[in-house]
Amino acid sequence: MGVTIRLRRVGQKHQPSFRIVVTDSRSPRDGRFVELLGHYYPRARGERGEQLDLDVAKARVWLAKGATPSETVASLMRKAGCFAAPMPKPPVEGA
Repeated sequence: MGVTIRLRRVGQKHQPSFRIVVTDSRSPRDGRFVELLGHYYPRARGERGEQLDLDVAKARVWLAKGATPSETVASLMRKAGCFAAPMPKPPVEGA
């Protein structure tokens, strides 16, 4: 069983919000999940316009257990400071 960390869409039509969840890789996008790690509000603006609410400690535990984040979740985790060291950049060829 492959465990992934991905987004689960909730919210109304034209007002998306997402939950960051740990789930079995075979389950559907909005199906059953193992644990809720946080929320992502892409349309949040204003004074309290926090777009990302992530429990970094829980996310690090799941990453240590071998869960693989989707590309979008990996970029959100990077912004939240979930990875201990910065991700290595690929070498530039022809420089």
